[in-house]
Amino acid sequence: MESVEALVAHIQGLSGSPDELAQLHGLLKQADGDALRVHSAGLLPFLSHLHPGAHSLGYLYLLDSFVSSSANLRAHAGGDLLVTVADFLTSCSADQIRMAPDKFLNVCRVLKNEVMQLNAPIRGIAPLRAAVRKIQTSSEQLTPLHAEYLMLCLLAKQYKAGLSVLEDDIFEVDQPKDLFLYCYYGAMIYIGLKKFRKALELLHNAVTAPMSSLNAITVEAYKKYVLVSLIQSGQVYHFFAFYSDL
Repeated sequence: MESVEALVAHIQGLSGSPDELAQLHGLLKQADGDALRVHSAGLLPFLSHLHPGAHSLGYLYLLDSFVSSSANLRAHAGGDLLVTVADFLTSCSADQIRMAPDKFLNVCRVLKNEVMQLNAPIRGIAPLRAAVRKIQTSSEQLTPLHAEYLMLCLLAKQYKAGLSVLEDDIFEVDQPKDLFLYCYYGAMIYIGLKKFRKALELLHNAVTAPMSSLNAITVEAYKKYVLVSLIQSGQVYHFFAFYSDL
């Protein structure tokens, strides 16, 4: 592959028009994989030559290669790396990062894992909230990041922060697991806010959503549904479809 310096030069020169970005994406794909990962330990300094907003696609490829190495994460745990990732998520161009959504999701999950290991989930809330909006094509779309974001809000006990995504009307779901986790964590947020009726609605959705087989999330959602029902009304409304799977 070309040197990292040459690749950075391409990123700087081809991050303008859609045609330039398409050409750059082809070059980045050629450099990606084993070739770029070989140089991953030395990629971090090159990010200082790029702007996370203007050069988002190339920045994402380099950052993803760097954080995909467990050795790199151990060597740079917390500190400047966490700030670099957080700044990227809040500053990046939505149009550019959507060209490589899997890499963007990976970087977001690395941030979530890092703040959880540091026992500082609150540090990931603002960056992941921004990331949700960047990766969404509309406010009606449920992304894999919704559940990750709600988990951090729950762990940090920042329940009101979770409302920023829970109050959206969701009509587009790609992966069933995303919906189950969104409903479960969202319900836990509403329980924390003592909005039990809202919690019951989400738990109901988690229990009654179509599924090919019973899953652990649904079982936990049903247990919470029973408890919240008793708190809210003193009785439990049963789900016969759910029971038929047990």
